Amino acid sequence: MAEHSNGGRTAIVIGGGLAGMLAVTALLGHVEAITVVERDRYPEGGAFRKGVPQARHLHILLSGGQRALEELLPGAVAALGEAGARSLYLPRDLLTRTPTGWQRRFDERRHRTLSVTRPVLDAVVRERALRAAAGSSTRVEVLEATEVTGLTGDAGRVTGVRVRSRDGGRGARRDLPAALVVDASGRGSRAPHWYAELGRSAPQEETVDAGLAYATRMYRPMDPDTAPEVGVNVPGWPECPRGAAYVPVEDGAWLLTLSGVRGHHPPTDAAEFTAFSATIGDPYVHELLAFAEPLSPVYGFRDTCNRRRHFERAGALPEGFLVLGDAGCTFNPVYGQGMSVAALGALAVRGALDAAGGLRPGSAAAAQRAVARAAEPAWLAAVGADRPYAGSGQRTARPGERLRTWYIDRLHARAAVDAVVGAAFRDVFCLTAPPARLLAPRIVLRTLLLPRRPGLPAPPATVEAR
Repeated sequence: MAEHSNGGRTAIVIGGGLAGMLAVTALLGHVEAITVVERDRYPEGGAFRKGVPQARHLHILLSGGQRALEELLPGAVAALGEAGARSLYLPRDLLTRTPTGWQRRFDERRHRTLSVTRPVLDAVVRERALRAAAGSSTRVEVLEATEVTGLTGDAGRVTGVRVRSRDGGRGARRDLPAALVVDASGRGSRAPHWYAELGRSAPQEETVDAGLAYATRMYRPMDPDTAPEVGVNVPGWPECPRGAAYVPVEDGAWLLTLSGVRGHHPPTDAAEFTAFSATIGDPYVHELLAFAEPLSPVYGFRDTCNRRRHFERAGALPEGFLVLGDAGCTFNPVYGQGMSVAALGALAVRGALDAAGGLRPGSAAAAQRAVARAAEPAWLAAVGADRPYAGSGQRTARPGERLRTWYIDRLHARAAVDAVVGAAFRDVFCLTAPPARLLAPRIVLRTLLLPRRPGLPAPPATVEAR
């Protein structure tokens, strides 16, 4: 174990965002001290942080992610609600348009999704994580405005990080030793570059890129009496590769995200953004904008490639190093899985370290394998949905993958009108059940043998009993 300046065992977490704070929580009790290295300074007053490029867009926490978050930080879900996060029970509180019509609103309350802006989410999780640390035996220090420039050690073991202060001045560059370094730096992780500096080959990387881009604007209904009661989701499909999601967040505001694949990217000009909303697969969202006033400019985002770096494979991880969240497995953000997977991954790390009896040789590799298992269901769902739009330069889907895509397409259509199949689909989508749930005999028979039926012709105004 590496020694802290006062002789204790130490860990370093690269990145002080959501995944970084969840990593801190997972490590409490397993080390004596944790240093969080954060590039930015945390904003005050709920401002958006520059280092989170997708911060102004939709963020949801699926029920599986909420369960993991609550295990890691008891009371955090309630705190998010108190801070204004909006609850949406699926499918009751989200009108969803499928290629064949509108999904039925079954009165099913097993999956509550939280819709919240990123500054509120980050602030609540950071406050709860640091509060938990203050009540534990582990000391936590956060170095703001500090950037990690590389790893120290060699090809076989990471022994710490090199950092530089972004404020300059004395001590601007130094080495920080650690027994464990956790990379929770997000999509922009430089781990492959750091590997090269250590003389290691980068881990095998898998990508599926639908070429999707999206743009988001915040609105407020002009009259509460005309505000929609529930969120709206109109995902794109091959015949109409443009989509929209319109959901409530805190303080009576709503976020509208428009999306489209190659050749159908939404504009960031305000007037063109509104016009684009009329070209998606249903006019309902566009019609709602007539009763809402914009509260923000339009913000675009294009880094939506699904990317998985296989740090969990044999020989891919040096001793003393661990990767969590988007730094290891990044999803197309339009599916809203990333934050939930980060929470599930952090919970997996804590479980693996508990099982190993703390930080021991090989325990980081075991934790990395647990993180990969936690991400697998979301990865299969995201790449399965994006594979039909992937460019020709990417690997062609194998026959088994094509069969899986065909089955999921048929299952998705059946889920829109069938309460039994829909419940199974939501169990997997919300990350509370493994993908094998979709292959249960009852689900397979209902998906394959019952006829494909169209959805409803208009957004359903009433909730149906299951």
